[in-house]
Amino acid sequence: MTVADLRNTYEYCYWANRKLLDVVSQLTTEEFTRPVAGSLGSIRNTLVHVVSAEWGWLARSGGPQRGPQLKAENYPTFESVQTEWVRVEGYAREFLSTLKDEDMARVVEFELPPGKTRSLSIREMMHHGAIHGVHHRGQVALLLRLLGKTPGNFDALFYYAQNRGMTDAF
Repeated sequence: MTVADLRNTYEYCYWANRKLLDVVSQLTTEEFTRPVAGSLGSIRNTLVHVVSAEWGWLARSGGPQRGPQLKAENYPTFESVQTEWVRVEGYAREFLSTLKDEDMARVVEFELPPGKTRSLSIREMMHHGAIHGVHHRGQVALLLRLLGKTPGNFDALFYYAQNRGMTDAF
């Protein structure tokens, strides 16, 4: 995987996030924070987990430091989560703009969980940081359906078609 490949993966993820967040923005605060189902409970909790994890992997890779894991209760509204999301997306774009292909193989040690030393390459950490959200976007889509909302389609196939100007391809 090259830096260009990684940037493309992040671009797809940000496109998919925007599509999903457009639907989430239509929820009331009560719906946004309501425990519905899944391992994280609410749409808010799931989104905070995703942005926290992305920032954590970015920080381990050499990007801006996050500090402690983000806590859902510190984000009472959709707007507060969206603000953090925009901030982390900016951090990731900036970090990705500084990477060179030769940086991708650099191995970094980190603790996860605390006290347990692990190591991964920048490529592996950043790739995981991007694709980790795919799983949780699917969870949020299901939670939206449980709340009577239609999440739309954010498959990569539609991203690639849209980028080629194919509005009725599928």
